[in-house]
Amino acid sequence: MVSVVFPAAGQAHRMQVGLNKVFLTLAGKPMLLRTLLTFSKVPDVGELIVAVGPDEVEPVTNLLGRVKGLAPWHVVEGGSERQYSIRNGLALVSEKADIVLVHDAARPLIRLDTIEELIRVVRAEGAAIVAVPEKNTIKIAAEDGMVASTPPRRSLWQVQTPQGFRKDILLEANRKADEDGFLGTDDASLVERLGVPVRIVKGEYSNIKVTTPEDMVVAEAILRSDMGAGELMRTAVHEAKRLLGGVVCRRRGEEE
Repeated sequence: MVSVVFPAAGQAHRMQVGLNKVFLTLAGKPMLLRTLLTFSKVPDVGELIVAVGPDEVEPVTNLLGRVKGLAPWHVVEGGSERQYSIRNGLALVSEKADIVLVHDAARPLIRLDTIEELIRVVRAEGAAIVAVPEKNTIKIAAEDGMVASTPPRRSLWQVQTPQGFRKDILLEANRKADEDGFLGTDDASLVERLGVPVRIVKGEYSNIKVTTPEDMVVAEAILRSDMGAGELMRTAVHEAKRLLGGVVCRRRGEEE
């Protein structure tokens, strides 16, 4: 069985709305519910654990209790850091679970096939993360603000969630991090400290983390679009070829 832990206790200062951003609605539905309902559609997922702020435990429990179609769920008080929220969630993971996924509650656009592929890879290899190739040139800067180096873009990936691990690996990684006082930026960084290889599963650029008001606009547009990214690209390519074809034909006629 797969358990999924959702850290959702952040204060969302960059959103500047005065409440937890996961309660904001996208296309008429709270972001948190969109995320949980997507994972509930994955057959292997048997448990959802949501970590929220201390004053949000009761209202979130009441909210989820009114929603149909959710996998079995628990609500737990989160911590002052994302890592501590996940640790609190891990304490509730069922003994029946052999795999644990961690997913940002503020990534409501994750696709079912990506979740399923991640689970498949974790079953085979023990640890995996969803990521997409970096499209921008990245610079490494020295402390004085001068460029120190430019890493090859082909080796760079933008890390997303979900991230998935065999339960025993993730539990040991968190135990070791607590023992050493290590605070990682993601769960894979904790697992990497154990020397466990972590496989990359290619995701989608649409799997954005909603952090700013601008992200809300993008996420809303994606959700309200009647066509997927693939169909949108096919249409764009067809239109470009049509327009360019006309230009080429006119130029050829002029040359003749």
